[in-house]
Amino acid sequence: MASMRDIKRRKNSIQSTQQITRAMKLVATVKLQKARQRAEETAPYFDLMYSTVVSLLSKTGAIDHPYIRPKEGGKTLVITISSNRGLAGGYNSSIAKLVMNSGLKKENVLIYAIGGKAAETLAARGYTIYKDASDKIESPQYTDAMQVCKEVLSAFSAGEISEIYLAYTNFINTVVHVPTLLKLLPIEVAEEEHEEAFEKSKDFLTLMNFEPNEEEAVTQIIPKYLTSLIYGAFMEALASENCARMQAMDSATSNAEELIDDLTLKYNRARQGSITQELTEIIAGAEAIS
Repeated sequence: MASMRDIKRRKNSIQSTQQITRAMKLVATVKLQKARQRAEETAPYFDLMYSTVVSLLSKTGAIDHPYIRPKEGGKTLVITISSNRGLAGGYNSSIAKLVMNSGLKKENVLIYAIGGKAAETLAARGYTIYKDASDKIESPQYTDAMQVCKEVLSAFSAGEISEIYLAYTNFINTVVHVPTLLKLLPIEVAEEEHEEAFEKSKDFLTLMNFEPNEEEAVTQIIPKYLTSLIYGAFMEALASENCARMQAMDSATSNAEELIDDLTLKYNRARQGSITQELTEIIAGAEAIS
């Protein structure tokens, strides 16, 4: 059995750790409130932009544009959004697992890392890091999303990559946040969406018309479309990260409290045992003298 001194030292150590986890929980809670507000403000535009562009393309018929036309032989670029810090439960590892379990061939995948933790895991598994832009997740702005969009579109247009995916954590609420892999380019419109749009257009609309032409419109729309999706993913990921860290620190604080209670009980038992032993020795000594 551990001595009273050892138990007391361990208890003091856990209490110090508990103070840290409690403080980190409070900080994460405050950050979550701000990040959640930004995510909720961004989400409607994020969702509407995606559905609008898909709907628009479903009503245009066949457009021969590099952003839509499938490419052969190029690499697949995956933009991963994670955290630069740990102590957030399974938040970072879920993004790495999402990429590894996506079915994309490792040797054909390039990682555009926004957030270092997922990138470290993927690099250790043999994935190629195309670029490390981990600083952008610290305080993401719309201009950061524009820069990422410009870089990946440049690589896509140059033929360096043939597909672009976005791996991020979708913030549903404070309990649920879902790792999501979204294909950005080339844009794919399901056949049933084409058919649905055609059926609706027969009644009261013709196919979408563009001025000056479809290719020019797509060239102008797609960069804004990608920027909005990337920025929306920034906001969703930031809210998910702080929520995951708050939950992790809350669990750590609760576990520390249980350990402290258990150590307090052991300390009291050891103290009682020590007192009982001293009384026994005193009584035995008194009887021996008498």
